[in-house]
Amino acid sequence: MTRHFFAFFKLARVGLHLIHGLWVVNRHFPRWQDHQKAKRIQAWAQSSLALLSIDLKVNGNPPGNGPLLLVANHVSWLDIVVLLASCPCRFVSKSEIGQWPVVGTLTRAAGTLFITRSSRRDALRVVHQMAEKLHADSGMVLAIFPEGTTSNGLQVLPFHANLFQAAISANAPVQTVAVRFEETASGRHSQAACYIDDDTFLGSLWRTLTAPQQRVVLSFGSAQHAGGRNRQDWAADAHAEVAGMLKA
Repeated sequence: MTRHFFAFFKLARVGLHLIHGLWVVNRHFPRWQDHQKAKRIQAWAQSSLALLSIDLKVNGNPPGNGPLLLVANHVSWLDIVVLLASCPCRFVSKSEIGQWPVVGTLTRAAGTLFITRSSRRDALRVVHQMAEKLHADSGMVLAIFPEGTTSNGLQVLPFHANLFQAAISANAPVQTVAVRFEETASGRHSQAACYIDDDTFLGSLWRTLTAPQQRVVLSFGSAQHAGGRNRQDWAADAHAEVAGMLKA
């Protein structure tokens, strides 16, 4: 009963935090420059994790600026918040998220590029748009989840190679990052935040709120250029690197 009481308390605080985020987006973002937006987004994401009682541990060096394509495994709807808390970046995400109440508004304000995954033509459009944003003087960090869906966090699903073409076309480096959720006290893998199979957003959120103190560990690899690799080979190498960091 006490655990559920505190979960409702945290839920109320998260709701107010979302509303405040919407207010900031509508009130200030239209007149703010990109670096001001990035700073506020990172602070908002860090506060979100604190309200959810999730500690953030970072191994390696998050990117400070780009151009760079950040490649991560995908466990939860929380992955976007976690990565935003660690470094300034923009995401490539499925178009459905842009239609979610509140979350869609916030992700659009963060500069997310939306893709219709079932459409080959739309994938080509997004790859071209990504390549433009990864131009040498852009300074932009784009983040993708090339598994194309979420997993339980114990293994990494095969990477789709299409979006790696943007980094090849722009001659931009790729940096890998492994995302792992664990119980803070024991260090054991946690699936509380997972969003897979028949999970609903509300169900995943409630498990997160009622779970013991959690920690999310981000392990960053080093930035690498293609070095003559095609997109399939580069995606396979990135997959192996992320899988290796999860097991380390």
